Amino acid sequence: MQITITKAEKLKTKPDADNLGFGSIFTDHMYNLDYSPEKGWYNPRIEPYAAIEMDPATMMLHYAQGVFEGLKAYRTPSGGIQLFRPEENIKRLNRSCRALCIPEVNETFILDNLKKFVAFEKDWVPDAHETSLYVRPTIIAMDPFLGVRASNTYRFFIILSPVGAYYPEGFNPIKIWVTKEYVRSVRGGVGEAKTPGNYAASLRAGDEAHKNGYSQVLWLDGVEQKYLEEVGSMNIFFVIDGEIITPTLTGSILPGITRDSVIALAKLWNMKITERKISIDELMKAHETGNLDEVFGAGTAAVISPVGDIKYGEKIITINEGKVGPMANKFYAALTDIQYGRAEDPMGWIVPVTD
Repeated sequence: MQITITKAEKLKTKPDADNLGFGSIFTDHMYNLDYSPEKGWYNPRIEPYAAIEMDPATMMLHYAQGVFEGLKAYRTPSGGIQLFRPEENIKRLNRSCRALCIPEVNETFILDNLKKFVAFEKDWVPDAHETSLYVRPTIIAMDPFLGVRASNTYRFFIILSPVGAYYPEGFNPIKIWVTKEYVRSVRGGVGEAKTPGNYAASLRAGDEAHKNGYSQVLWLDGVEQKYLEEVGSMNIFFVIDGEIITPTLTGSILPGITRDSVIALAKLWNMKITERKISIDELMKAHETGNLDEVFGAGTAAVISPVGDIKYGEKIITINEGKVGPMANKFYAALTDIQYGRAEDPMGWIVPVTD
């Protein structure tokens, strides 16, 4: 299949790269691809950014049968553009598709189309310090039908957004809140899929956290409500007595690509890193005994996000005196240097888009 291209008649004014914020500005064009049982995935096209026309009975609106991904394109010091591990995002998209009964995409074809689309919109990749072009591939159910079943037709689309820091704090410690009142997901459900319903389930707790001055919610497992799982927009790491610990993937935690990258780098550097269950009680005890060295999150949006304060019940603990720790600094520097082409890529993670 060949991509057809329809150029926008009027181009948007490019934003100030030093004041981008996150996720509110969109480029001139979008990528679209359709699915039907008879044709499979068909009609790949780049066309002007526009609303998607939907019947009021469209199944995505009623049953949330959809999946999405998030990755970034980076501008290098030489002016080139590159992606960070995009094939892993497409693989994860297909895993989410399987969980939501959505037809899988051809991974090679989608990667090729993604690169062509980013190259087409290359002027939107910002060049200010630590900015990037956020890439959002999405698949939604398109049948107009009110019965509960998997849709027969789908729309795959990609939109692009030039972004700055995800958190207003930037690369500074954030405050997170542990809740026992709310549950995001359970094993056997769709917790490990990147699907809209998982995020809808997090909104109420997230809203309460924000009202109380906390950036994110740190979720406990949905069965025993004692084991730490993930933060709303990232996976979580704890450094206890020099050992890096991250919750093991149990089926209710999103398998983050930045998470996997941190683990891979830690092993490359011969650090002690462990994937296992860790309870909130163990974390609080580690703090009491002075063994909790650092806490940081890892995700596409923020890359590495150090954690300064954690609230659990009525107790608030401060980690590393509320300062960025050496582990968070090391991983942040290494990952961003690879992503922006400032350092060699020892893992083969970079996919060039333009020179």
